Amino acid sequence: MQAIQLTAPNINALTISELPRPLPGQGEVLIRQHAVSLNYLDLALATGQFRDLPQPIIPGADSAGEIVELGAGVHGWEIGEPVIPGMMHSWHAGLIRAEHHHALRGVTGNGGLAEFAVVPAASLVRIPEFLSWQQAATLPIAATTAWNAIVRGKVQPGSTVLLLGTGGVSLFALQYAKAAGARVIMLSSSDEKLAKVKALGADEGINYRDEPEWDKRVLALTHGQGADLVLESVGAATFAKSISAAAYNGTIFVIGFVGGAELTVPVLPIMQKMLNIVGNNTGSTADLRQAVRAIEVSGIVPEIDRVFAFAETQQAYRYLQSAGHVGKVVIDLKA
Repeated sequence: MQAIQLTAPNINALTISELPRPLPGQGEVLIRQHAVSLNYLDLALATGQFRDLPQPIIPGADSAGEIVELGAGVHGWEIGEPVIPGMMHSWHAGLIRAEHHHALRGVTGNGGLAEFAVVPAASLVRIPEFLSWQQAATLPIAATTAWNAIVRGKVQPGSTVLLLGTGGVSLFALQYAKAAGARVIMLSSSDEKLAKVKALGADEGINYRDEPEWDKRVLALTHGQGADLVLESVGAATFAKSISAAAYNGTIFVIGFVGGAELTVPVLPIMQKMLNIVGNNTGSTADLRQAVRAIEVSGIVPEIDRVFAFAETQQAYRYLQSAGHVGKVVIDLKA
């Protein structure tokens, strides 16, 4: 089978290889993969932000495909079913534990950028019929993360949600929040991107280059109340302003660190506002199943910015690195 292998921590080291087709073992299935969506996690792996990881490795945490072979002891699945595997494939449900970090698809073990992949049957979720392979491939990390933010932030009709950026998680959070009847404010450095997300349902857009004190703008838009949920995707560069923009009893859901991983933040407003600072580590298979169910019930269609061919994998990674996207970046394994 053809596969992309990462042989060194460099995007140029993403190369096409010919490898044996894997065989499913006990409790596993073999899936023929049709599409992969990229996440910041994949980019971090390909640019050396993780250490002591196995190489060569087939990257790609998220993919969509169909079951073509069942391993011994697999029940409840049939050949031909369209599925997506969860990224943390040993975390089936409940609270996260330390051992769940030892099985990260496309990071500690082979992932989606290959014609075929073996995955644990317990990590699979069925794909809704109305989604394409490309759309379904965007769900495991981004949709699960966004769904957990909405749940932990207790978003309901009348809530205000603040989203930092226009990436895949933010777009899913926008769609989930609007389905829940919430008001959504989004930040970007691009007026063009803000116009796109407003067309997708965002109520307000703030260009943080034009308004560097965007937290004050959020407070003004909410009559001094602030946002009930802040999706904090940047990290150190924005965290203090996220605290300022949050409502009393609000939730800051932390999903990224592209703006720095070491925080210096004011403690007093966290105490005064009784804020909930919640970390995120994607989610379990049960979380993914709930996220997909919400998409199915609400008729949410994932927003894809651009699709690349399998042979254009390096270009896809560089496009994600450029941060020019609104929504998800996808690689079509059949193109």
